[in-house]
Amino acid sequence: MSIDFAAAMRRAALSTRAGNAADATRIIQEALAGRADAGTLPAPAAPRPRRPLRQVVKTLRRGRSAFDLLDQGFAEAPPLPEGAQWLARSFAGASGTRGYRLYVPASASEGLIGLVLMLHGCKQNPDDFATGTNMNAVAEANRLLVAYPAQTGSNNAASCWNWFNPRDQRRDAGEPAILAGLARALAAEFDVPRGAIFAAGLSAGGAMAAVLGAAYPDVFSAIGVHSGLPVGAANDVVSAFAAMRGEGGLSPAPGRKTGVGPRTIIFHGTADRTVHPSNAELLAASARAPDGTARSERGTAGGGRAYTRTLIDAPEGGAAVELWMIEAAGHAWAGGHAAGSYTDPRGPDASAEMVRFFLSQDAAGS
Repeated sequence: MSIDFAAAMRRAALSTRAGNAADATRIIQEALAGRADAGTLPAPAAPRPRRPLRQVVKTLRRGRSAFDLLDQGFAEAPPLPEGAQWLARSFAGASGTRGYRLYVPASASEGLIGLVLMLHGCKQNPDDFATGTNMNAVAEANRLLVAYPAQTGSNNAASCWNWFNPRDQRRDAGEPAILAGLARALAAEFDVPRGAIFAAGLSAGGAMAAVLGAAYPDVFSAIGVHSGLPVGAANDVVSAFAAMRGEGGLSPAPGRKTGVGPRTIIFHGTADRTVHPSNAELLAASARAPDGTARSERGTAGGGRAYTRTLIDAPEGGAAVELWMIEAAGHAWAGGHAAGSYTDPRGPDASAEMVRFFLSQDAAGS
């Protein structure tokens, strides 16, 4: 991230000497988040204890070190099959505007059967994410429309979705409202069948997909979270870094009941050094259906990665939650294409498995 931490530290030190530790904390958080309105965020529903400035600075430095691992550059746009379209578009709603890439498969002439909203991770863009996940090829085979919204530096310094901001964690506000509005608009434009809108993402994008599932279960019938975090794991930048290290507490959004929401498939590497694997377990626990029975199986991907796949049943049958823990894998999309950033070609094919899960009401079967 191109952030002047030294200048932020100097301003924070002046505030500290003036006896205003809260203002010092805010200065550092604004510098990291890169948002013009970071100082006006609404107070979280469940306030966390104030932290000493020294602790805040230490946490941010450690968090920045984790983000320094995410600096691989952008891949080019994926190749386009004959008859398919790769469109550059923009969506504007009451909560803001985002550009996005739209993949319209050549197979759309036979009738689309669903829409997938794909949310990239930090320091990625739609072209890079589409190339790395190979989701367009999976969509082509399954007659799916795929939208790749773009987060830019003007919205977040590292182009991360702001999953940790209180106003970006709830319905009818911030980024969730923009993304849900985009999904609704595309579903109407392309006549996507009712109940066939899905969201998936990597890292910060995965965390935002979890937010969309919690805030808009009436829009998204299933979500996929790869190397992400559960809703309520953080309510500011400092707690976000703590949660990424596996030190965060879980505070569900007001009015949200655990186990109520769309079906969820989760992927996470056991050697992830950016987002601790414990977040996958927390996410599965928060998404699971009440009294759902769980069963696990072990396997090995074609590329050589071993994994454990756990399925948690829904009361009505099928799997409410599917959790894939991939042994020795890092912070990367499993089974992805090496031409994209943050991919692990050796893992199971996360894109294919997510689509299989999305399209099957009986997600227990392979």
